[in-house]
Amino acid sequence: MMLSEKQLDILRERRAKVLAGGGENKLQERHAKGLLGARERLLALFQPDTFQEIATHAKHAAKHFGLADKELPSDGVIVGTGFVDGRPVAAFSQDFTVMGGTLGKMHAKKIVQSMQLALKIGAPVVAFKDSAGARIQEAVDALSGYGEVFYNNVLLSGVVPQIAIIAGPCAGGASYSPALMDFIIMTKQNAYMFITGPEVIKAVTGR
Repeated sequence: MMLSEKQLDILRERRAKVLAGGGENKLQERHAKGLLGARERLLALFQPDTFQEIATHAKHAAKHFGLADKELPSDGVIVGTGFVDGRPVAAFSQDFTVMGGTLGKMHAKKIVQSMQLALKIGAPVVAFKDSAGARIQEAVDALSGYGEVFYNNVLLSGVVPQIAIIAGPCAGGASYSPALMDFIIMTKQNAYMFITGPEVIKAVTGR
């Protein structure tokens, strides 16, 4: 079936919005802190013109707490495969410019898809971690998503290499997955791993 020029223009517009992530302003803020964007990290990792993205236009299905009409490009995580030194590698990169890189149901599904693909082809999986943790607006769906990610961490253990690159904040549930991987690499600046944030600690302990 041939697409009309109007349909192609709509597709190009949608793709441009997705590729922009959380927007140019948020990306520039990241650059000012010495940080790369989620896509920039993957392009730096892979050999030129080898990155093949998966589920670019994936969307969340959440309907509560203001998410029903909220656009979250790629649901805050970029997933795909490419080549590093001639070897196939699967990777995912969390996008902090999209709701702080928080993990929801679709976000988790995309991560699991990359891990399953790595297992299938016998390739390493590289995870660029830059996330504020669970997307609380999705409640148990987000927590269930973390369960799926952790399960696959264990499934891949001893079968294919798992490499976590902490490239920004790695909070709450986001900090557990790297602990189940083979290698953890943290940048000298802007990389943090913690079980929970100061506001939660204050709410629980009163200080």
